[in-house]
Amino acid sequence: MASSREMKLRIRSVKNISQVTRALEAVSAAKVRKAVQALSATRSYAAKAWQVLTHVTGQPGHSKLHPLLTERPEPKNALVIVMTADRGLAGAYNTNIIRYVLNHFDKYHLPVKYISVGRKGRDLLLRMRKPILADFSNMPATPKFGSVSAIGRLAVDEFLKGETDEVHLIYTDFISMSRQVTKVKKLLPLEIENREGVVDDMGHNQAGTAAVYEYEPGQHEILDEMVPRFTALQVYQAVLESQASEHAARMIAMRNATDNAKELVGALQMAYNKVRQQGITNDILDIVGGAEALAEK
Repeated sequence: MASSREMKLRIRSVKNISQVTRALEAVSAAKVRKAVQALSATRSYAAKAWQVLTHVTGQPGHSKLHPLLTERPEPKNALVIVMTADRGLAGAYNTNIIRYVLNHFDKYHLPVKYISVGRKGRDLLLRMRKPILADFSNMPATPKFGSVSAIGRLAVDEFLKGETDEVHLIYTDFISMSRQVTKVKKLLPLEIENREGVVDDMGHNQAGTAAVYEYEPGQHEILDEMVPRFTALQVYQAVLESQASEHAARMIAMRNATDNAKELVGALQMAYNKVRQQGITNDILDIVGGAEALAEK
């Protein structure tokens, strides 16, 4: 059994760790509130952009209106955008994303290249010797659309050049503070018929028919501007979803770590008291034994 001095040092060490985890929990709680506010601010715009785009392309032969809407008859390559965190201490957040990637694309019927968003995902993909086309690490704490649009532009350029025939987006959907779900979305070619995942600013799925619009100068000009921008907007919203999920997962992980540290301190304190009591008992026995020996002499 460890000595009382070693037990005291261990108790002090665990208390110091609990102070760090409590501070990280408070920081993550503040960050997740800001991330949720930014996420809610983009949902209404994304829903309206999707409504207009659906109306413009909701006619026969819409696949001929823009190359990003055209399904390749014989796809040869696929590109996957993987969104993870730049830091750890978020429980199984990063591991679950990479496991999800491997389950869906490790044995995919097409050769797959990856765009990693986040240092943890990049490191794990490199460790597994996966081909990485580009890396976007050290994302700002409050990303703007301009700082994230480069990811969407790269995916669009690769698709238009014919370097890839499918673009998939893997991110973590923020459901609540205690629930985050890893999802995959086919980004290109853009699937207009699928309205799943498009939500309004209240978090409800958008449904129903679009209003009647008149467009100037024309549909082709609008699509040339809108389809690439909406593709980048999906990436931007996925970044916000992932950041909110990351901060929520880290907050929960740090809260659990703090609670476990408190339980460990209680157990160590009880063990320390037992060791200390045993030491006192031994000292008393030594004193009594010494006194009896002197009395016999």
